[in-house]
Amino acid sequence: MLPWLALVLLVWLAGCASAPERPETLRQALLGLGQQAAERVAEAPALAGETLADQVLLLSPPKVDERLELGVGRVQESLTRGLLAIDDGPQVLDWQPGDTPAADTNQWLVDSRLIADGPRLTLSDRELLPYRFELRLRRPGDGAALWSTVISGAFDADAL
Repeated sequence: MLPWLALVLLVWLAGCASAPERPETLRQALLGLGQQAAERVAEAPALAGETLADQVLLLSPPKVDERLELGVGRVQESLTRGLLAIDDGPQVLDWQPGDTPAADTNQWLVDSRLIADGPRLTLSDRELLPYRFELRLRRPGDGAALWSTVISGAFDADAL
């Protein structure tokens, strides 16, 4: 029985050691983008003078360029995690177009777009895919942005 258990353990460890790191690489890239976006939102002049913990951010589903081969859910999760990680940060809720939020002064709609910002850049050891992440804050019922920002960068194409 002991040799059989040792063989199963050895096969399991070999499978873990040979697992591709792509999901972890992508996860780290998206979490980094979410943290950077959250920092920008927290510093938005539109929120200045207000207690961030008293604010409610309603996240609309992000628009994600199909060329990036990323799901909307993954991008929204990274932004949500980044915002929730802020010390004394705002409440964060998913919001769907068609939902009618109350016109409370402490609610903000957060719109975002992740766009492929050019062709793939070929390096000697990998390809990079430039992106532009656009964020804007607006009040419920108002289409005009009271604040917006753009984050530019590049994903490693192998991580996508």
